[in-house]
Amino acid sequence: IVAEIASGKNKGESVFLPRMSMSPTDSDLPFKIKRLQFPVLLAFAMTINKSQGQTFDRVGIYLPEPVFSH
Repeated sequence: IVAEIASGKNKGESVFLPRMSMSPTDSDLPFKIKRLQFPVLLAFAMTINKSQGQTFDRVGIYLPEPVFSH
């Protein structure tokens, strides 16, 4: 992936993100698993000030762990 940095001191700089070889270290399987993937993570941020007055038709939230306790 060739990407352009969108903000910060390096704004406008082009960077190259190569695929990396990933393999689990704690696997109990009798065979090895190996995959190539890009080292990226989907992220979105909004400040409280910017969020005030915003209206969204749809919102998706990924919660990998429970957020409520009983």
